Amino acid sequence: MARRRGLTPEDRDLWTRVARTAEPLDPKRKGQAADLAAFADMIAPPAPAPAPPAPLPRFRVGQAASRPAAKIARPVSPADQLSAASLRMDARTHRRMSKGKLHPEARLDLHGLTLSEAQPELLHFILRSHANGLRLVLVITGKGRGDHGPMPTRPGALRYQVPYWLHAAPLSAVVQQVSAAHFRHGGDGAYYVYLRRAKG
Repeated sequence: MARRRGLTPEDRDLWTRVARTAEPLDPKRKGQAADLAAFADMIAPPAPAPAPPAPLPRFRVGQAASRPAAKIARPVSPADQLSAASLRMDARTHRRMSKGKLHPEARLDLHGLTLSEAQPELLHFILRSHANGLRLVLVITGKGRGDHGPMPTRPGALRYQVPYWLHAAPLSAVVQQVSAAHFRHGGDGAYYVYLRRAKG
């Protein structure tokens, strides 16, 4: 329990009454009895009055608060990042691809693989598809667990990592565009990979 500083108003009042009626033992100090009351104020100054509480804001019925509550930002999905990326292929072809009207010529399913297992599979698949003259391939990563709700949660690692691998060397040399797949080809759990034309 914290110690109280000074005397309460009741204690100070009691001390003042006692000091006025006290008689000093030393006869030379008989005239100083009245000074005991002043001494009480010196050793126990009155406690400062508590500050009045801040007034509560008043609202009318239906009025909104001036400061909206902070919202938790949802992590940016790979599909959002890819849709914001610059277009590096023919706009008409890209529009048809985004609507699911172009059919992938090959597909790679990375479901159930770890990151260390998936990266070499992806590398081999993309380079082989490019060497065979394919233009549009589908890479399936899955949506990842825990990414379907109002609260931001950690999504599947492959879903986030695959776009970075496709935009990094050596795959960046053969990949022209990466886009989220149409729902008929896997939606958020898959990517269209549009490859550059093979030389020769």
